[in-house]
Amino acid sequence: MLTLEKRPSPSVFWSRATPLLAVALTMVAGGLMFAILGKNPLEAIRTIFWDPLFGEFAWYLRGQLLVKAGPLILIAVGLSLGFRAGIWNIGAEGQYIMGAIFGAAVGLAVFPTENRLIYPVMVLAGAFGGWIWAMIPAILKTRFNTNEILVSLMLVYVAQTVLAMAATRFLRNPEGAGFPGSRNFSSFPAAANPELIAGSGLHWGGVAALATVVAAYVLLQRHILGFHIKLSGQAPRAARYAGVSPNRLVVLCMGIAGALAGVAGLFEVTGPAGQITIDFNVGYGFTAIIVAFLGRLNPLGILLAGLLMALTYIGGEMASTNLGLPSAAIQAFQGMLLFFLLACDVLTNFRIRFIKRESA
Repeated sequence: MLTLEKRPSPSVFWSRATPLLAVALTMVAGGLMFAILGKNPLEAIRTIFWDPLFGEFAWYLRGQLLVKAGPLILIAVGLSLGFRAGIWNIGAEGQYIMGAIFGAAVGLAVFPTENRLIYPVMVLAGAFGGWIWAMIPAILKTRFNTNEILVSLMLVYVAQTVLAMAATRFLRNPEGAGFPGSRNFSSFPAAANPELIAGSGLHWGGVAALATVVAAYVLLQRHILGFHIKLSGQAPRAARYAGVSPNRLVVLCMGIAGALAGVAGLFEVTGPAGQITIDFNVGYGFTAIIVAFLGRLNPLGILLAGLLMALTYIGGEMASTNLGLPSAAIQAFQGMLLFFLLACDVLTNFRIRFIKRESA
C-alpha cells in the first residue's frame, strides 16, 4: 500500500518542480473537462496556450499579455509578502476596487483641467484607497484579534456595493444620459493611462509591475524587513525572540498589499477599463492569490506566473469565442491550477512510500 512519509527537511527539487507538475496536471484535467463538454480537448488547449503567442493574431495578443499580467503581478507581489509572514489577506479584490474609486474620484474632481501633476496625484490616491481598505482588517486583527481572512473577504462585498454606488451616483457621468458609469478617461488626457509604445500593450501599470518585482526581490533578499517577514512565517517564536513585533508586521504587510492592489485598480480604470462601471472588477484580486502561490511567493516566480495566468485569460476568451466554451469552464480551468499546486505541494514535505500490507 502507499503511504506518505515525512521528509527530514523540505525538498528543494519538488519545491521548484511542483508548479510545472501542477500546470501539466491542469492541462490533463482541463482537457478531460473540455471533452465532457463536447469540445476537442487538444484544440481547446492549443487555443488557450498556443494561439495567443503564435496564432494568426499573435502580433496583437502578445501585447495584451502585459495588459492582463500587470495588475495580477502588482497584487500578487503585495499578497506574497503577507503570505510569507503568515498574514492571510484574502480581500485584495476589495482593495483593488477602492483604489480605482479613490484614484478616479480625484481625477474626475478636477475635470477638465490639464496638468502633469494630476496623474501622479491620482496614483497616490489609488494607493491610499487600497491602503485604507486594508487597514480595516489589519487594525481589527491587531486590536481585537479578529480573523483577517474573514474580515478582508467580507470587505470585498462592501467594496462592490460602493462601486455600484460610484457608478450610479456620485461618480456617474453627468453627460451620460442617465446611464451608469463615470466619464471615460480616454477623453481626459491628463488622467488617462494610454499605451507607452503604440501596439505594445505596455502602459504605466506594466512598468509599475516590473519595478515592484525588482523592489520586492531586493526587499526580501537584502533588507532587514524582508528577513523579518521570512522569519515570522517560518519560525514565529524565533521571530518574537528576535524582537519582531507581530502587530507591526501585520500593519506593514497588509498596508503594502493594499497599496499595491489600489495602484493596480487605478492603472486599470484609467487604462484598459477606461471608466468606473458596475462590473469594473473582473476578479484580479482573487486570481492574484493563485498567481502568488504558483510563483512560490517569490517575486521572480510571480512575474512568470502572472504572464502564464494572463495567457489563460486571453486564451480563454479566444476559446469561448471560437470554440463556444462557457466562461464558467475557463474559470474552473484557472482554478484547477491552485488546486493541483496545493495537492502537489504535499511532495515538498512528504515522500510517497510503498510498503507491504503485512508491514503496515
